[in-house]
Amino acid sequence: MTLARLDEVLADAVSEGRGVGAFNVIQLEHAEALVAAAERTGLPVVLQISENAVRYHGSLAPIALATKAVAASVSVPCVLHLDHAQSEALVEEAIGLGFTSVMFDASRLDDDTNRRTTRRVVDHCHGSGVSVEAELGEIGGKDGVHAPGVRTDPADAARFVTDTGVDALAVAVGSSHAMSSRTARLDLALIAAIHERVPVPLVLHGSSGVADADLVAAVRAGMTKVNIATHLNAVFTAALREFLDAHPTVVDTRTYLGASRTAVADEAARLLELLAGR
Repeated sequence: MTLARLDEVLADAVSEGRGVGAFNVIQLEHAEALVAAAERTGLPVVLQISENAVRYHGSLAPIALATKAVAASVSVPCVLHLDHAQSEALVEEAIGLGFTSVMFDASRLDDDTNRRTTRRVVDHCHGSGVSVEAELGEIGGKDGVHAPGVRTDPADAARFVTDTGVDALAVAVGSSHAMSSRTARLDLALIAAIHERVPVPLVLHGSSGVADADLVAAVRAGMTKVNIATHLNAVFTAALREFLDAHPTVVDTRTYLGASRTAVADEAARLLELLAGR
């Protein structure tokens, strides 16, 4: 199947009142698990490759092309998404590799430069048929830059979308990146207020720290794209540890990575259905 654009997938979700799961790909096993979950549930999925993952692999193309090939093998819509890209050169490379969406993160720049740079990226990506997500308010707890307690102002968010032309907006409403416990408290009233003012779908970053009931409530309040990475990494690692503890003499990597892949597929399928309101 041809990869889907993020704006189209999110537009369908908004019209149907459901959320869309966006999960990070680090190894090939992640891509296989996430696509299997999408196929099992019949729901779209956003396959996210972050700039951090690119640094881990040393380049974008190998993991991107492998993920693209896995996504092309199924009938459900899959978005190939470059996540938290700060480099315009990396965005350009992603376009050339066939990505259908990028999250351009210029939030570390001053506000005027963020808007101006993001507008330039949006114009270029739209000319290539690629959707763009961006970030205005800082999301707590990442690299010491995103300050805890920061919240997005609805009026400022609306102006940012007008100034930049982005297709989706990540907002700060109480979650934090890389949380290993699901104890975040979302400001549901703020989500609803931003949703009322902002004409594009909203994105929740740091969703690994949010409990199931609050994820459902966030979607009902107006959130559409929900990013979950750390939680699935914990599932992957727990399954690997459990398998190796039970089979201490195993050396075939396919056995324990296969167990992790199955565990991630099961949890991703559960999350996709949860966000879809099933």
